[in-house]
Amino acid sequence: MQKILITRAVFPEVVAELSRRFEVEHNAEDRPWPPEELARRLQGKSGAMATVMDRFDDPLLAQCPDLRVISNIAVGHNNIDLAACTKRGIRVTNTPGVLDDTTADLTWALLMAAARRIAEGDQYVRAGDWKIAFGVQYFLGQDIHHATLGIVGMGRIGQAIARRARGFDMRVIYHNRNRLPAADEARLGAAWIERERLLAEADFVVVMAPYSPANHHLIGAAEIAKMKPTAILVNTARGGVVDDAALVDALRHGRIAGAGLDVFEGEPGLDPGFLELRNVVMTPHIGSASRATRMTMCRTAMENMAAVLEGREPPNLVNVIPA
Repeated sequence: MQKILITRAVFPEVVAELSRRFEVEHNAEDRPWPPEELARRLQGKSGAMATVMDRFDDPLLAQCPDLRVISNIAVGHNNIDLAACTKRGIRVTNTPGVLDDTTADLTWALLMAAARRIAEGDQYVRAGDWKIAFGVQYFLGQDIHHATLGIVGMGRIGQAIARRARGFDMRVIYHNRNRLPAADEARLGAAWIERERLLAEADFVVVMAPYSPANHHLIGAAEIAKMKPTAILVNTARGGVVDDAALVDALRHGRIAGAGLDVFEGEPGLDPGFLELRNVVMTPHIGSASRATRMTMCRTAMENMAAVLEGREPPNLVNVIPA
């Protein structure tokens, strides 16, 4: 029976199903493993079901000669050296399409919370500071309806975000490396625009670009400087797409009004400057964190891995292994 490793705690149903097909080692305590421990536990394993927090680089892969597949429980795969995997004949799979709506929902939750200062208001009430029932100028926020939403990165999740904007009668503009077909733009009610214009015109800028070396600090100090002082930036894509230090500086000095963040550079660490700010709403990388969606992600990753190990073509192959 082939051996597999599940690097983080997943649902018991998934472990049970995999155990009927493979010999499973499961990180039930959900403690992230350092590289040396991950390499040790991968010895003799044909497959790894992993998360974006597990780094598979060439030095680690060189220690794992039996590995045939890495099945990421995620859409992104910037934690995996694809070239090194391809060179070694290791197939890499992901879970696209199953978390689009859930992540779009969380993006809107952050956008609305930042716009209407929900986290600040909650803290104010909990601290016992609410002494007068109503004040005309209490916690003034920003309207979402009829505002301009700018989306940087118009893939599946970006499009799901755009669809939700219809309910707020928003103007939707987007920038993407490849412009959508006219029919899709009409369906979404979205207009392509140069990135510089998007940053200057949008009341809400949502970053939904995948992380890659080319996209590192795609939104940095220069880009933030182009935004309105009343604008709000939302990042639910990946840490590193936004320059967090530049964002902290802009928020601290009022160069933009606020931010909603689900991802950070170096997470779970983050720039300590964020903790000093009231005009940022933060969540701990939970964009896809509904039970239904995370279960579907795990099952998709399971089927991807099983397909490779059982000699079938996986549904969601990221790299192509030369014949």
